[in-house]
Amino acid sequence: MWTRQRRRSPLRHFILPVLASGVLAYFGHHALSGSLGLASKQRYETQIASLEAELTSLEQRRLALDKKTSMLRDGSLEHDMIDEQARRMLGLSRANEIVILH
Repeated sequence: MWTRQRRRSPLRHFILPVLASGVLAYFGHHALSGSLGLASKQRYETQIASLEAELTSLEQRRLALDKKTSMLRDGSLEHDMIDEQARRMLGLSRANEIVILH
């Protein structure tokens, strides 16, 4: 009767550590450079800063428009403001007026 014994490969001890390091490298790479990684965090922070600057400018513009509309409300109608807005929208002026465009 023949019995054949096989020699076990010395590489069998390295299979599990190589697989584990491959999985670790994969997740490490995506943690640094993935869409939700550390590199994209800086991109998101710059985008947040630019959007906050735009928000402050829009808030200032809104306050200016609120101030103009408060002048047109009932009880505080300013006839000069209404006249100015109407002339600007229609592009009209009187014969004795001087128009300065800027």
